[in-house]
Amino acid sequence: MDCYTANWNPLGDSAFYRKYELYSMDWDLKEELRDCLVAAAPYGGPIALLRNPWKKEKAASVRPVLEIYSASGMPLASLLWKSGPVVSLGWSAEEELLCVQEDGAVLVYGLYGDFRRHFSMGNEVLQNRVLDARIFHTEFGSGVAILTGAHRFTLSANVGDLKLRRMPEVPDHAACSAVTPPGLAPEVNCFLQMAVSFTYRHLALFTDTGYIWMGTASLKEKLCEFNCNIRAPPKQMVWCSRPRSKERAVVVAWERRLMVVGDAPESIQFVLDEDSYLVPELDGVRIFSRSTHEFLHEVPVASEEIFKIASMAPGALLLEAQKEYEKESQKADEYLREIQELGQLTQAVQQCIEAAGHEHWPDMQKSLLRAASFGKCFLDRFPPDSFVHMCQDLRVLNAVRDYHIGIPLTYSQYKQLTIQVLLDRLVLRRLYPLAIQICEYLRLPEVQGVSRILAHWACYKVQQKDVSDEDVARAINQKLGDTPGVSYSDIAARAYGCGRTELAIKLLEYEPRSGEQVPLLLKMKRSKLALSKAIESGDTDLVFTVLLHLKNELNRGDFFMTLRNQPMALSLYRQFCKHQELETLKDLYNQDDNHQELGSFHIRASYAAEERIEGRVAALQTAADAFYKAKNEFAAKATEDQMRLLRLQRRLEDELGSQFLDLSLHDTVTTLILGGHNKRAEQLARDFRIPDKRLWWLKLTALADLEDWEELEKFSKSKKSPIGYLPFVEICMKQHNKYEAKKYASRVGPEQKVKALLLVGDVAQAADVAIEHRNEAELSLVLSHCTGATDGATAEKIQRARAQAQKK
Repeated sequence: MDCYTANWNPLGDSAFYRKYELYSMDWDLKEELRDCLVAAAPYGGPIALLRNPWKKEKAASVRPVLEIYSASGMPLASLLWKSGPVVSLGWSAEEELLCVQEDGAVLVYGLYGDFRRHFSMGNEVLQNRVLDARIFHTEFGSGVAILTGAHRFTLSANVGDLKLRRMPEVPDHAACSAVTPPGLAPEVNCFLQMAVSFTYRHLALFTDTGYIWMGTASLKEKLCEFNCNIRAPPKQMVWCSRPRSKERAVVVAWERRLMVVGDAPESIQFVLDEDSYLVPELDGVRIFSRSTHEFLHEVPVASEEIFKIASMAPGALLLEAQKEYEKESQKADEYLREIQELGQLTQAVQQCIEAAGHEHWPDMQKSLLRAASFGKCFLDRFPPDSFVHMCQDLRVLNAVRDYHIGIPLTYSQYKQLTIQVLLDRLVLRRLYPLAIQICEYLRLPEVQGVSRILAHWACYKVQQKDVSDEDVARAINQKLGDTPGVSYSDIAARAYGCGRTELAIKLLEYEPRSGEQVPLLLKMKRSKLALSKAIESGDTDLVFTVLLHLKNELNRGDFFMTLRNQPMALSLYRQFCKHQELETLKDLYNQDDNHQELGSFHIRASYAAEERIEGRVAALQTAADAFYKAKNEFAAKATEDQMRLLRLQRRLEDELGSQFLDLSLHDTVTTLILGGHNKRAEQLARDFRIPDKRLWWLKLTALADLEDWEELEKFSKSKKSPIGYLPFVEICMKQHNKYEAKKYASRVGPEQKVKALLLVGDVAQAADVAIEHRNEAELSLVLSHCTGATDGATAEKIQRARAQAQKK
């Protein structure tokens, strides 16, 4: 343990800081870092270098080279810079490189140097040029802050949703009162450097007197002050803090000196062998140079408790116990008993697990985890989740820290970043196999894990233009198959965005959801194929969507021809036109020579649109002609009859003053009878060849409704009734006139006599007729009407008749 703490440096009495190597850099830089614009992304992110020739007059004609490396120095991209002078570089939270130019333009590049987009910080910045710029991160996204040549600030809090905001102008001395940080020495004239903490809560100021003031970002509270006895402005100054703890240390770098200062009277100093660059992190500071990449941070509490010299903390004793156990020494039992007697075994296990998470080297991780596992054996109910999760997390961290991957995340950074974001960053680096292995190892749901990774892989695959469309589509389908959560339409959209339309169409063949296929096909101007897919889906709403798109895209003739080849689409479009576009419907019928439907269309049109009788008759005439062309003589004759009826109804209205128009033929006859125009009704019946039976029914019903019983009697005697006289009885009884009904009951034929007598309530006479007819059905019918004492004799009479019939 003494050797393990050799690189620990105390800062006062309350904290230790240690610096260890992450990677030996092998990036073969041709320039010193001081001669480059440098940007390194937090959370173990990539490093961008742009040699700055704009500061060297002799090299002004040489094009600078933008280079991007992993944190381990592995080259990712290199490209000649062909745009204007760059003032500042910075990385967004999505690991996109933002290059802020002197003219206020911001160019955005991907991790592999692919140009993504650009935007401008406004005309005012363009006119006054950019003096300095900073990339910052908030909960709203990644932002850009600009200081112009006019000493005005312009910023955007989220470059993904660009909204420029101009800050208030910096006033001169006469227009404002100075804000002096509390506790600042009066001899301070200016600040040479400042640093904001990773959480933006605290601020450090380097003064011209060599003092470093540290306090809240609001400048209302002082944390501490330190005299570094160096008045030269530092090259960099950043905060170095521990998550969820008090931010209390600042790291300051000069050309060959690194200093850690805080609320202690002493500082920690390191000699820098070469030009270095500081990258503030959530829980420390990364320091890289031409040859090495190191991490400086405050020693976590758990590690300090276990490893500090002469520590008697439970975790320290458990670690020693485990080591002695491996040596088969009885001291293991002594250490273990000491922990158990104090009741601190659970705490000891937890300390070892926590400390393992903060160790960078796998050997020390294993040693601490073995100690934790050893201690767990002597606990009855220690929950295993924390141990299992730490083992999983460390395996993931060790995998991504590998030199070839180059993401030196700490445990605290990993937990803040989340596994989903880490997977996104592996995908961004095209490390698909490793991302899939991690998903499978952590048993993440497929939609969040493997499926999502495969979808990203497929989107990258379609960009490989040196491979044929068939091979790419086949490879993607073989790899993805029917993996849940994978959308082939999204992959096809990426292919289309890359200019590979045929590949996109091939990929859409694997998309099982037509609703996802159709929109992209429409976007690709493959409307006819989209129509076929929509019809296959059976989704009428989807078919309508494509039809409306086709209607706007094609000329009228081509649109109708397309419909003729798709009967289902044609039928749906006709239904649409019936409600929305009647004229288009007529054109469809004309193009198809569909005379039958044309006739029906004109009949509907005659009632829907025209109010003048002449127009309606003309529409009906057109309909009749269409029916004749369709060889539907029945429909044509019926239409001609309707034309005659309309003309006659108009004449009747003019002559009689009653409402006849649009009545049916039967209603017209009935209306004439009700109006007392019997002869006109009979003439109309003859003209339209209404059968006698129907005419008698119409006249019978109309006279009964009028209660014109005298006329009804005359009508019944005018000639022999073609419908018989039972209807007369029924109609009279319907009007509750038994007297009139009895007149006709006597005239009813033998086969309906019993029913007529029962209708008028003459049960006895009905029984006599039934007995005379010797009809069992009639006898049963009469018997069912015998109720009460009054019909008792009739019922006995029927029963005797039945008995006599049975004897015979």
